[in-house]
Amino acid sequence: MRIKELADAVGITTRAVRHYHRIGLLPEPPRQPNGYRQYSLRDAVELARIRRLTELGLSLDEVRDVLAEDVGKDLADILGELDADLARQEESIRQRRARLAQLLRQAEADGRLSDEAPVSPALAALFHDMSRACARHPGPEPAMVVKERELLALLETSVPDGGRGWLDGMIHALRADPEVIARSYEVYAQLDELLGAHDGDPRVETAACAIVSSMPEGIREAMKALGGQQMNAAGEGGFAEAFFADFAPAQAAAIRRAIQLLQEPTR
Repeated sequence: MRIKELADAVGITTRAVRHYHRIGLLPEPPRQPNGYRQYSLRDAVELARIRRLTELGLSLDEVRDVLAEDVGKDLADILGELDADLARQEESIRQRRARLAQLLRQAEADGRLSDEAPVSPALAALFHDMSRACARHPGPEPAMVVKERELLALLETSVPDGGRGWLDGMIHALRADPEVIARSYEVYAQLDELLGAHDGDPRVETAACAIVSSMPEGIREAMKALGGQQMNAAGEGGFAEAFFADFAPAQAAAIRRAIQLLQEPTR
């Protein structure tokens, strides 16, 4: 058989056959005096086996291992590993589809997804509550609301699962008291007013106190943990520096002061 006849018999391309020759997967038969390769039935059998193994999902390196000595033993081991890997992929796909279904239901209910999506169902529910609160207030959405959503989405992504109890507690506390978000809009407005102010503006202290007083106890505890873990008011560099750099000087000063007030012992 010529190479095209071999490829047609097995149902692959001549390009694939040449590639298998180049990587040493299929031995290349000697050329005849006329310069053509002459393939035997044994070559077709080996090539058909390569095709069956690759269709199972084995990589070409794994196929090479299967074709080595102790074929039965190696093949059983490799197929077992492949089955376990496919099971993991199947579970991962199931979880991803469930998450996509939840996002699609959310998009259908709300008319759109937030710009921060995808996030966890709990955080998505909080963002939904924030959007509803915003709709009850005249005028455009405060810029600080957008920043808060962005920060929460960032923290949910970056904080390890084992160390995010404070974040889960904050989300739960925000959703547990419907008035918290409403009260927060007054604070957002005060912070927006600081956009063009300097960090020594007397309104900084007023805004800081408003931030603290607007928080229920559960959120205060969560913010204390946040201040200690991620954004210590005295900290410089890393996350803290990037976080405060995203605000105008007076806004950053008010948030730093609020964190300081939260860390102070309760009198």
